[in-house]
Amino acid sequence: MFGDVQARGGYPSYAAQFFKENDVVLETEPGDDDILKSYPVDYIGFSYYMSRAVSANPNGKETTAGNLFGGVKNPYLPSSEWGWQIDPLGLRIALNLLYDRYQKPLFIVENGLGAVDHVEANDVINDDYRIDYLREHLSQISKAIQDGVDLMGYTSWGPIDLISASTGEMKKRYGYIYVDKDNAGEGTLRRIRKKSFGWYKKVVE
Repeated sequence: MFGDVQARGGYPSYAAQFFKENDVVLETEPGDDDILKSYPVDYIGFSYYMSRAVSANPNGKETTAGNLFGGVKNPYLPSSEWGWQIDPLGLRIALNLLYDRYQKPLFIVENGLGAVDHVEANDVINDDYRIDYLREHLSQISKAIQDGVDLMGYTSWGPIDLISASTGEMKKRYGYIYVDKDNAGEGTLRRIRKKSFGWYKKVVE
């Protein structure tokens, strides 16, 4: 619904009907509708980490912590340590759905895997799981482009470890660069390149 307002310049018909049936009155000024219609966005940026599954009978179904907005666990997908279900094909589907609906260029502004990384001897961090995640998602992005999707660009989340906004943890790491800091705020802040750093460098070059 919000995408329709931003990209098409107005609310979809089902939203208007919902507002009417539920006595929802939007506070608008004269000319607001014309402004929305005249100035839609030029492109659509969105984040993708996981897909969600729903059920007609959710009672008794297993849920997953990664479903931030509700839903049930998809038994056919693997999950991260935080319950976020890994679905590269879902990204291709999302790209096609968004482009078919809005016919505007798309930009993936966030995509990545939060995981616990371990520093081994000689400052080696073998985060092959992150490489696998990114490789599989980039592969599906390539297929979406072949499908005809106009994709402006892709930025992963994120280049360097930081506190995860979703959980407030430092141990949930996304970066290609490890930062020596724990959940208690202890550490030297020393930076270490992970295995994924070299891999992603070759990808973008």
